[in-house]
Amino acid sequence: MASWDDVRRVALALPETTERGSYDDLPAWRVRDKMFAWERPLRRADLDALGDAAPDGPILAARVPDLGAKEALLADDPAVYFTVPHLDGYPAVLVRLDRIGAAELTELLTEAWYARAPKRLAAAHRAGA
Repeated sequence: MASWDDVRRVALALPETTERGSYDDLPAWRVRDKMFAWERPLRRADLDALGDAAPDGPILAARVPDLGAKEALLADDPAVYFTVPHLDGYPAVLVRLDRIGAAELTELLTEAWYARAPKRLAAAHRAGA
């Protein structure tokens, strides 16, 4: 389904988005230096926590507006969205990149961007969208 090229294309089409390495120097997308999406491979603790349910393949992390939105995504499509204990209490979801369609990826990244963009920039984008 989606690829890193798709993520890059959608994210960089959003206003004032830059691509810069994350803490692990993996691809990450930011709006005014606030990270809203990033590559997030599973770590040993994640693999231990997920056990047999641990996916293989590319994993995208994306910010969400709040914990309610996170819970809604997790409940809505657990084949695509999941989380790990490291993200408990943090408004972000993990995405099986190879299971998300282009339209849903665009919506997810746009909402992640809105969650991190300054209010005036977000309002200007909404007004023009």
